[in-house]
Amino acid sequence: MAVTALVLFGTFVLLSTARVLIQRQRTGDTGTRQWTIQPGSTQWWAHWTFNLGVLITGVGAPIGGLSALRPLAVLDHPGVQVLGVVLAMLGVLATFAAQMAMGGSWRIAVDETEHTGLVTHGPFRLVRNPIFSAALVGFLGLTLMVPNPVALGGFLIMLAGVELQVRTVEEPYLRRTHAGAYTDYAARVGRFLPGIGRIHRTHGS
Repeated sequence: MAVTALVLFGTFVLLSTARVLIQRQRTGDTGTRQWTIQPGSTQWWAHWTFNLGVLITGVGAPIGGLSALRPLAVLDHPGVQVLGVVLAMLGVLATFAAQMAMGGSWRIAVDETEHTGLVTHGPFRLVRNPIFSAALVGFLGLTLMVPNPVALGGFLIMLAGVELQVRTVEEPYLRRTHAGAYTDYAARVGRFLPGIGRIHRTHGS
């Protein structure tokens, strides 16, 4: 199962790379902004915490599994691993689909000087952050496929990076950029799950 996890992680990386190339072909811009983030800033910590968790879960855990690192007994069951495969496949494909749904507004990291359009159609009608939601589902699947302590730790690190990026970087940026339009949208649509994490018009949830 560790080899299958590595293959699925490789598919995630390939699709992410394809999304960058598609963006460049369509707009003349790759959409990548992570190399311009100020080192030590909140976004810098959020971005690289997320990526660290991705690498630990997607690469470190399967390699640990191939090196005879024992899985957690409570999750060491064929049914759990099969569920992991399903979640990983769905999450990887859904992440790419959500990235494509953003069209020209798709970015990796936030550039405060840019004013991209507010995307509210497609999967963004269900949740405000479908890319992160789908990625978390996919990497939860990878964790269940190779359920060792490395995978669990990596997933928790990844989750921490997502929460930091969304709550302290992206949501404040979108409020400043789109004002009432974003506030109205966020009051209707959940943060990562439908109906959960909606933002009140007077204060954040």
